[in-house]
This record gives sequence, C-alpha cells and structure tokens, in this order.
Amino acid sequence: MFSNAGIMGQLAGMQIATTDSQDLAKVLEVNVRGAFHCAKHAARVMIGGKKGVIIFTTSNITTMFGNAPHAYTTSKHVVVGLMKNLTVELGGYGVWVNSISPNGVPTPMAEAVQELGSQQASLKGTMLHKNDVAETALYLASDESKFVSGLNLVVDGS
Repeated sequence: MFSNAGIMGQLAGMQIATTDSQDLAKVLEVNVRGAFHCAKHAARVMIGGKKGVIIFTTSNITTMFGNAPHAYTTSKHVVVGLMKNLTVELGGYGVWVNSISPNGVPTPMAEAVQELGSQQASLKGTMLHKNDVAETALYLASDESKFVSGLNLVVDGS
C-alpha cells in the first residue's frame, strides 16, 4: 500500500502568527488522517496474510527545517512517527513499513518546486522527477528491500 496523497496548505502559514487554524485542520485531515486510514485498512488485510508493505510519502522537510508552512511540516513529521510505530507493531506479521521523503516534486499542484529543489540539492546538474520517487517506491515494495523497515528514505539530492 502506497499512501502518496498530500497537500501543502496555504503558504501564509510560513509564520506561526499567520497560520490559519482551518488550513491546519485541512492539512492534517489529508496528510495525517489519510495516511492513518490507509495504513489501518491495509494492515487489516496484511496481518491476516502475514505479509505486506506499507509506504508513505513524507517530505525532506522531516530532515531539515524552516522551508515549508507549519501545518505541512507538522503533518509530515507525524506521518514519519506513525511509520516508525507501525514498523514495530506490524513487523511480527511480516509487514515492513517505510517512508519516502523527497525534495519538492514538480507536479501540476507544485510546478515551482523543481527549481527550488535543484538549488537546494548537493547533486548539481540533475533534477528530481516524479519517476525518481516512483522508482524508490518500487524498490521499497520489492523483495530486494525485504529486510528494510522503519526507514525514512530521503530522496533529495543531498
């Protein structure tokens, strides 16, 4: 199960004094509650089958600070915490759980992030593409990573 949905929320939330409570609630609803329910329903099936893989998309904001709205940053840290907790709970059932923390991925919702992501990356001359995240998810879902669990795999070019 790959929980990949997420929203950034309002950019006005870059300062705590201007963070809107309704925006915070919306971001937490999508990013945290969505990931939680995806995992809950996947775990029900995977526990019975004694096998499975759960992968969350988080963000490289979980390894740095100051570059994203507070609601988004909070939500992605919560998902990493959920992933780590699930690793312990579900490991005994043969289920491994990981997260992918990419730099900004250019999508129709966030086209401007590619330039910023390239400037922040240590690897110069290349840009992050959605296929890079997809390939990382394929690795984490494959038997090649069957002994990898509890990893927040950062895909940000640093």
